[in-house]
Amino acid sequence: MRRLPSIAAAAAWLAISVAASACAPTVHVKVDPITIYAKLDANVRLQLDQDVKALIQKNPDLF
Repeated sequence: MRRLPSIAAAAAWLAISVAASACAPTVHVKVDPITIYAKLDANVRLQLDQDVKALIQKNPDLF
């Protein structure tokens, strides 16, 4: 009857591990969206427009 205590010990460890894993805490974090306001001057807009036109001319099937 030496096996009975080891089976009981294994069952006790199993019950303790199940109970411990059921009590795992959860953390909820609220993340607010980030809003970025960018003011572009005319020179930046013109340069971007020229870059986009050049890119479209190089790759006509892009869109």
